[in-house]
Amino acid sequence: MTDKKLKIFIATTAGISLLLFLFWIFNDPTRDFVIYNPGMDKPNDSAITTLNENVIIGEHFTKFADYSSTFTEKWPTFRGQNQDNMLKTNYPINENWNTKEPNIVWSVPTGEGHAAPAIYNGLVYFIDYDETEKADMLKCFSLETGKELWRRWYKVHIKRNHGMSRTIPAVTENYVVTIGPRCHVMCVERESGNLLWGIDLEKQYKTETPLWYTGQCPIIVDDVAIIAVGGSALMIGVDCKTGKVLWETPNEKNRKMSHSSILPITILNKKMFVYASIGGICGISDETPDMGKIIWEISDWAPSVIAPMPVYIGNNRIFVTGGYGAGGAVLKLLEKNGNIAAQLESKFAPHEGLASEQQTPIINNGFVYGILPKDAGVNRNQFICYNANDLTSPVWQSGKENRYGLGPYIQINDKFLILSDDGTLDMIQASEKSFQLVNRKKLFDGHDAWGPFAFADGYLLLRDSKNIYCLDVRK
Repeated sequence: MTDKKLKIFIATTAGISLLLFLFWIFNDPTRDFVIYNPGMDKPNDSAITTLNENVIIGEHFTKFADYSSTFTEKWPTFRGQNQDNMLKTNYPINENWNTKEPNIVWSVPTGEGHAAPAIYNGLVYFIDYDETEKADMLKCFSLETGKELWRRWYKVHIKRNHGMSRTIPAVTENYVVTIGPRCHVMCVERESGNLLWGIDLEKQYKTETPLWYTGQCPIIVDDVAIIAVGGSALMIGVDCKTGKVLWETPNEKNRKMSHSSILPITILNKKMFVYASIGGICGISDETPDMGKIIWEISDWAPSVIAPMPVYIGNNRIFVTGGYGAGGAVLKLLEKNGNIAAQLESKFAPHEGLASEQQTPIINNGFVYGILPKDAGVNRNQFICYNANDLTSPVWQSGKENRYGLGPYIQINDKFLILSDDGTLDMIQASEKSFQLVNRKKLFDGHDAWGPFAFADGYLLLRDSKNIYCLDVRK
């Protein structure tokens, strides 16, 4: 190498070294880092907003097989036929568990989430998110075999946020209605899966998707889909056959959609829909001539996160509860001059009375059963029983040796079934006197087994965050 070339090489190397040194000194590799705080992973950010995404609801369909069944029992919506999470069955339930029973007859993998199935005449319906296809999918399975029969789906961008799908379809003889994680409502024919209509709530009603995606399970009343919108309207009623919006409830106080579902109930001889929105509890008329009108509302108890559905506890009283320290409250409905008004009868912190973070309590024969949250003091995570007239003094609790998580519970005949987060199933004698553990069995190595139960024709459907299982519990 000549002296001139050597000098050029040295100068070039020195220059590059200086630039690298300056970049190392002045560059901040953490300038794009963001400090993590709980709730920052909420889904409704600008990167995935529906306003910038063309979602064609129900555009794809795949059929796998034909199917017929002699099964006739139904679990057609969230919390079953009567939305009370209880049932009497013609099938004797096996209470003598051993290494082989109860038997898991089939299982299917799912996208990460907590969406649970509905059952109608031997067919299983559930909404799932497929991360490979990046799509919401309504899937139809055989209850007996777990074989998939068809799926109706559409592309939509969703980021994992403590799971994705969370809701249960509403099913009737003719229709299936679903709500996807990003507030896409879809209605199809029950047997064929043929698309009838879809509504994008974010686009059409400016709905703000809840923090951990939609948790509201739709309901169908007289072939009308009832949806809490929480945007430019508070609630809507949609004709299942045509997709026509029959009525809209004005949302003058700008209440937001919560994770809670709607309770259809008759109180004071008035049919109504009770909804725990973000901002207050409302009663909306289910009768003409004031269909869809707010007939009472109260903001004295209005937590920022609500997942359990309101429950009626008798004597014109409604129990509402929420997580993250919200505790519980009892509302009393009163009739005054032909109008209905609500007043706050009582409220209490999680360590002072009945509260629930995720599952909706069961009320039966004047007693209320639930699992207390982790911030309930010495009784935390215990299965507990209260008299409906006093939700602050337990009748009994399961004890510190029997604690549970955020998993579901159900009453079948005279037994409770409780699923722990890890896939352990407990059978409890339904009693107003004491907690009696009948059986306990680890069914699978589960994680976040939170999805509600569904039961029909002797088969119990349950899930963890990545699988649905079918359990034969017949004697």
